[in-house]
Amino acid sequence: MTSTLRPAVATEAEKRPGRWLALSVLVLAVLLVAVDATVLGLATPYISEDLKPSGTQLLWIGDVYSFVIAGLLVSMGSLGDRIGRKRILLCGATAFGAISVLNAYATTPELMILARALLGVAGATLMPATLALIRNLFHDPRERSLAVGIWGATASAGTAVGPIVGGLLLEHFWWGSVFLINLPVMAVLVLVGIRTLSESRNPNPGPWDLTSVVLSLVGMIAVVYAVKEAATHGFTWTTLATGALGAAALFGFVRRQLALPTPLLDMRLFRGRGFSGAVLADLLTVLGMSGLVFFLSQYLQLVQDRRPFEAGLAELPAAVGAVAAGLVAGRTARRYSVRAVVSGGLAAVGLALAVLTPLSQSTGYPLLGTALLVVGVGAGFSFTVTADVILSSVPKDQAGAASAVSETAYELGAALGIALLGSIVTGVYRDFTGPAGTPAEAHESLGGAVEAAKTLPPHTSEALLTAARDSFVHGLQLASGAGAAVLLATAAAAWFMLKGQRLESAG
Repeated sequence: MTSTLRPAVATEAEKRPGRWLALSVLVLAVLLVAVDATVLGLATPYISEDLKPSGTQLLWIGDVYSFVIAGLLVSMGSLGDRIGRKRILLCGATAFGAISVLNAYATTPELMILARALLGVAGATLMPATLALIRNLFHDPRERSLAVGIWGATASAGTAVGPIVGGLLLEHFWWGSVFLINLPVMAVLVLVGIRTLSESRNPNPGPWDLTSVVLSLVGMIAVVYAVKEAATHGFTWTTLATGALGAAALFGFVRRQLALPTPLLDMRLFRGRGFSGAVLADLLTVLGMSGLVFFLSQYLQLVQDRRPFEAGLAELPAAVGAVAAGLVAGRTARRYSVRAVVSGGLAAVGLALAVLTPLSQSTGYPLLGTALLVVGVGAGFSFTVTADVILSSVPKDQAGAASAVSETAYELGAALGIALLGSIVTGVYRDFTGPAGTPAEAHESLGGAVEAAKTLPPHTSEALLTAARDSFVHGLQLASGAGAAVLLATAAAAWFMLKGQRLESAG
């Protein structure tokens, strides 16, 4: 993510001493949120073996974190404007560390889902506050542009750090260790942040509307839950009622924002074609990729028998590609055009996912690694440039709200992607035909099948694993194909919606 604010001269007084050390605290928070979102995929086989969740519970463990963050980002950003961004960041960081302990020692699937949801509440306080504090720390637009770029690159780097660190821990400790690493990081963040961060808040923020907070949270969770249940079990009266409740809550949220003199989210931002196009592109891009990303670690470990650390390294090309592309995305968009870079990036991701549709148990790493690299490069170009478009499409005093919308689109896309594409994988997997004596838990998840196979005779065990892995891979093939279709359609839509959009030039 890069800033598009035009450079101006800043006085030495405006250049706060210790601002770069303070930035390191802020990117540490971003890194931790990114790592926590990615490390779970690597730990999922172990959680599945230990807690024995159903297929639906496993999906909830994977996506409830994103659901809650998506539902609360705008609200928490608005709360930080009122009580102080430094205060909400440090309180949120403390809560994040404490709730990580609950995640690490969860003993049932239900407790794990609750712990992930609470972690999402704490995580929602971090992202908007970090970006708002960066704007307060760096008054020189050139420095601020660099700071925001580092902030975005750190988020991308977290996708690489998560699997590698997580894989290393999982090879030597139990799965809860991937959550306990949050504690020392959060301790450093809080102790250094108290000394280096300066408080900032909106001097005239207006009241914090609790009704709007409830409407947005209920609406988002209810709609996504309905989509998940419909994809997994078909349409039922309960599903339809939940979906209707969510739609009504979101409609009420929009109406209320239009009526309030100081809304939590100014809905008029969406009248700009560039702003709406960039937000939609972010949401659909993450949606198309998330199903594959969530199940990729399981494929590498449970299908190809890779060790956790090896599986983490195998996912590295995507993050490397994203960081590298993000560093040159703005310059490329200015040289060519916004819509060319965004649409081209999305098309590249779509084609890479299409290449993975013939995936099999024996697919070699050169093909998989190349596809992941292309996914990372395409996503890095797209996300960086759409962030620029979003920030430059709104007045300067609304940049914080615009950033919260961008983060919300990202998190909601991740939740919907796991719900929709993940349901495809789960639905296909459950229908596999195993040998006689296959226990019921083997049909719940691939991790359950691997665990069940350990209790069966060798011949039966081998037959069970072959059938379960074939079914899982078939589901992954379909999810990759669906993701490719979503990305290619999004690339075409972005070409038209971002027509005429330009990034501001420095100087």
